[in-house]
This record gives sequence, structure tokens and C-alpha cells, in this order.
Amino acid sequence: MTAPPTLNLIDALKQIPDYRKNKGKRHELWLVMILILLGTLCGYRGYRPLADFAQQHWSGLCELLDLPSQTRIPSYSTFRRVLLHVEFEPLLALFNQWSQMAFPLSEPTWVALDGKSIKSTLKDYQASYQNFVCTVAAFTHQSGVVLGLRVMNNKQVSEIEVVRQLIQSLAGQPVMFTLDALHCQKKQSSTSLSNSNII
Repeated sequence: MTAPPTLNLIDALKQIPDYRKNKGKRHELWLVMILILLGTLCGYRGYRPLADFAQQHWSGLCELLDLPSQTRIPSYSTFRRVLLHVEFEPLLALFNQWSQMAFPLSEPTWVALDGKSIKSTLKDYQASYQNFVCTVAAFTHQSGVVLGLRVMNNKQVSEIEVVRQLIQSLAGQPVMFTLDALHCQKKQSSTSLSNSNII
């Protein structure tokens, strides 16, 4: 049996466009991003907790990432600037690529599709039609593994359209979908599923 292809995370992160100018740049973007990922996985959520994570585990991180011992530890303001300004779409593409490689489906699997708004992204809160950012995910019922992820602005695109895109991205795989009432409209259902190989 052939082993599934692997994704080198550091090499992939190095492909993320760096929005910063070279002048005054002390840390490579890939390094800050991988520290954010490792820190978040270990429960350090927020600018200052991420800086604490780097401080507490720096010697081990330098060894793990093959960094020179004199490499400076990123400050909380570095984490803040990167999280505020890094381009999200390449990261999203990277996650979806990794998910497809890491979790190939070989037997029928129930998959839920659902959207959740992101905290603190609400704009026009005084208007009748508010604007906010949502993540829409396709995840397995049994293990909760996310097979696909999209991000949407609710004033620019409908969740119905984003769910249709996720369904199409999983076409040909042995999946059975569950959706909330928003997606149970007859016209939308037939349009979304007509070209998909879905159990």
C-alpha cells in the first residue's frame, strides 16, 4: 500500500506572502506563523500568551526548528502585527491542502456542513442587515475532523453558495452530508447536488 503524500509545514509556510518591508524585520514570517500554530495547539491563545509560550519553550523550539541559539524571541507585539496583517487566503488554502492529504476517506462517512460567525467581526451593528465574517466547515460526525474550510463575508456571499463550493470540493468521495434548514430549499438542494458524486 502506498503511503499518502506528506506536507512539509515549514516549506509550505515559507510560501505565504510576507507583507512586511525588509527594513526592521527581525523574524521570518514562517517562524512567527509556526510559533502561532504550535502555541495555539498547546492552549496559548492571544498575543501575550503566545509570547509567553515562546519565552518558556525557546531553547526547545530553537532545537526543534533548527534555529541559531542567538535567534531573538518574538515579542507579543510581533505576534499581534502578524495576526492582524498576514494574508488569510494562502493560509486557508494551505489548511485545505493538508486536510485532504492527512484524512483521505476510504469508507462512507457522515459529514456536517455548518457556518459560524467569528467573534468581534461584526460591523454595521445598528443596521437591520449586519455584516460579519463567518467560517463554513465540512467536518466528520464521528471524529470532528475538518475536511474543508471556507471563510465568507455575509454581505458579499451567501452561506448557501459557500456550502455548495464545499460540497463540490468533496465530490467523488464516499460522503453523506447533513445540513441545517437553510440548505433544505428544494431549488438550492438540487442545484448543489446535481453534479456531485454523493452517497
